[in-house]
Amino acid sequence: MLRIWGRVNSVNVKKALWAAEELGLRYERIDAGMQFGLNKTPQYLRMNPTGLVPTIDDDGFVLWESHTIVRYLAAKHGAGTLCPASLQARADAERWMDWAYTFQGAMRNVFWGLIRTPPEKRDPNAIAAGKEKSMAAAKIMDAQLGKTQFLAGNDFSYGDIPVGIMIYRYTQLIPERTATPNLDRWYAAISARPAFKEQIAVVPLS
Repeated sequence: MLRIWGRVNSVNVKKALWAAEELGLRYERIDAGMQFGLNKTPQYLRMNPTGLVPTIDDDGFVLWESHTIVRYLAAKHGAGTLCPASLQARADAERWMDWAYTFQGAMRNVFWGLIRTPPEKRDPNAIAAGKEKSMAAAKIMDAQLGKTQFLAGNDFSYGDIPVGIMIYRYTQLIPERTATPNLDRWYAAISARPAFKEQIAVVPLS
């Protein structure tokens, strides 16, 4: 059986869990990271020398790095669906998947400032700057989603997963934001998916 190591409130672990749910996979999840520890033990470091989460073990095949895990699971179990059939569509999906790190960087000071920093220690200027960067990134997505239903075309793909998780943070933490009607339409569609509801929406930001 597929095993996934990682805590449910990790943005990177969420990517693997969402993909696994979209693919209908049976898996066992093992808590690891932050309050759960385990990720710095010799046993874990033999699997993943970075000491980060997630890590998967797929019947003896061990893999780490969240985007690589998503691509691997999708190629194995969702070829032609979650993993697009054409080379160009896959490249498009992978571009947006990797661009999610840009959005994550823009959101960093907002997330850490509002969620993981006590109110008396927050830097309002850093949070405000992060909000501006995040809204600028959202406008890039909005322009793309004015051309296609999903980020890599007219079908949902693994390219939507990492960015979708960041937009969940974005909508939760920046309620007063620049209008992005195309992004809003897309987000309504992906947030209605059962896998999103089960793995993303039910986990409070922490």
